[in-house]
Amino acid sequence: MTTPHLWEIDHPYYCTEGNYYARPSEGLHTEYETWQDFHADWGSLDPDLNFVWRWDWKRADPSHYEDGEEMPPDRLLVFWVLQRKAILRSTECTVTEADEPAVREWLAEKAEWVRAVWEPFLPVPEGAAS
Repeated sequence: MTTPHLWEIDHPYYCTEGNYYARPSEGLHTEYETWQDFHADWGSLDPDLNFVWRWDWKRADPSHYEDGEEMPPDRLLVFWVLQRKAILRSTECTVTEADEPAVREWLAEKAEWVRAVWEPFLPVPEGAAS
């Protein structure tokens, strides 16, 4: 089974960065220049306290740019719930296709936390012990 590249996945609805109930100056959306910078700050935080519930790999549409016009770099947006304090926030970093394996591995770990929350409602995979 071939999985699509992360930049090929189009989620059914968008999410706005930051927090509707906070001013941008309150710092609930943080931007990073690289995946490595982002990962240094957020990569190993406790997933119970810093719960990732959504991500979007954004790539500019070439049809929106004229020939020769430089397209912006790809961006990874990550949406968080800081559960202990009930804070919604987001982070954003520049990513490249070369970053995809590391991003995919990190997101897969976060997906396991989401799965654990919803486990009672998910079907048991075929062949799994009950």
